[in-house]
Amino acid sequence: MASPLIVAVGGTLRNHSSTEKALRCTLAAAERMGARTRLFSGPALDLPLYSPERMERTPEALALLDALREADGVILGSPGYHGGVSGLVKNVLDYTEDLREGPRAYLEGRAVGCIGAGGGWQGAMAALGALRIIVHALRGWNTPLGVAINTAEPAFDEHGACLNVRLEEQLEMMAAQVVGFTSGQAGQIPAPQLRVAAA
Repeated sequence: MASPLIVAVGGTLRNHSSTEKALRCTLAAAERMGARTRLFSGPALDLPLYSPERMERTPEALALLDALREADGVILGSPGYHGGVSGLVKNVLDYTEDLREGPRAYLEGRAVGCIGAGGGWQGAMAALGALRIIVHALRGWNTPLGVAINTAEPAFDEHGACLNVRLEEQLEMMAAQVVGFTSGQAGQIPAPQLRVAAA
């Protein structure tokens, strides 16, 4: 059986944003579980505004669509902008309309893990909630665990290493849920157990 392909999409136009670092950490965990991975972040998200009336697509848009068409699982990440996902990430996700006629329309049949990041818990949770609603609209299966990241607290170092053990555990567990779903082994792929602090 071929290794599953997990495709991550999100972040900002700036390379090495907090959201991109979270996506990279999640993909690294998926690779340790035997998955193949691809990341679309930074300049790869700089696509023309989606318009269904315009049939021409840039090479970057075609690469994204080809990857999502092939993907067995998906990870989405967005910074929180004004109560929801960024316009940049929303525009990229609007391109999935081009997949509506395929054998797996939109994100149908794929597990999708979502990451929301913000300079405070309110923005992070708003982005996470909005992403999960979008996944539902695109016929994807939200993983039980979604991850919110408060970037006002130290989360990653300059090289992308996770500084928060609990956050790293959450990203690994979400990766395990996505990878496990691709092979019908959801809940069977080992992932770290989240430590619950004593009250």
